[in-house]
Amino acid sequence: MTALVDLIVMLGMFAAIPLGLTLVDGPGTARAARLWPVAAAPGALALWLPRGALATGLACVYACATLALAALAPVRLNLTRSLAPAEIATLTALAAPSVAGVALVAERSGYRLFGFDLRILALTVPHFHFAGFTAALVAGLVCRTGPDRLAARAAALSVPVGTLLVLAGYFIDDWAQLLGAAVLTAGMWLVGLLTWRDLRTRTKDRLTGRLLAVSSAVLLATMLLALWWALGRAVGFPHPTLTWMAATHGLGNALGFALCALLAWRRLKELHP
Repeated sequence: MTALVDLIVMLGMFAAIPLGLTLVDGPGTARAARLWPVAAAPGALALWLPRGALATGLACVYACATLALAALAPVRLNLTRSLAPAEIATLTALAAPSVAGVALVAERSGYRLFGFDLRILALTVPHFHFAGFTAALVAGLVCRTGPDRLAARAAALSVPVGTLLVLAGYFIDDWAQLLGAAVLTAGMWLVGLLTWRDLRTRTKDRLTGRLLAVSSAVLLATMLLALWWALGRAVGFPHPTLTWMAATHGLGNALGFALCALLAWRRLKELHP
């Protein structure tokens, strides 16, 4: 599982975050997108080194970049003075990678942060690159452009709330985590529905339409797996292992949803600046 998770994390570091930042208009984001690969390189190297001082130091470089990105959230809020659903989603996207950065430092140093198993800390890193950053960012973009305002606002709120509830569930119990998974799944399914029904059909560019179609269709299966895993843990019935979840839910969300969605939105921005 470790090698696969590390590859997924690298996809988040080198593709999801810098690509996603090009879709965020605001102070500092364009510069952050250009410089992000510089910080991602030591973070990625830390993944493949044995736990210890060198890996921890390299992870700290990446964590500092994620904290600097999180610092853009209050700057943005101060300028916009808005807590509209789309803005909440964007602010969440800016702040979420810092959770991944801190978890990476703890895991690479072998420190059980808050008592969490090192495997859980390792999985927190990709989760907050893709659910925390990419999903929230895409939910915000859908909210800004989707014609169904009520559903779009619900998606833009439920994705950040669900992500935070999943995180809180680790500190509370499996039932709280199940609630978070249910809210996050509802939000992601709304994002997929609005993408498939409204955005996909509005674009005349065939490749963009196909990327949007894949990104929305994949969510039906990957988020169902997330619900199955959380429900199984809560009630005690058989559920996928973490290794199986990484190979299905994790890889599917990283490639099928995140990468396709971000590439599609990038094309939409270029076609309709």
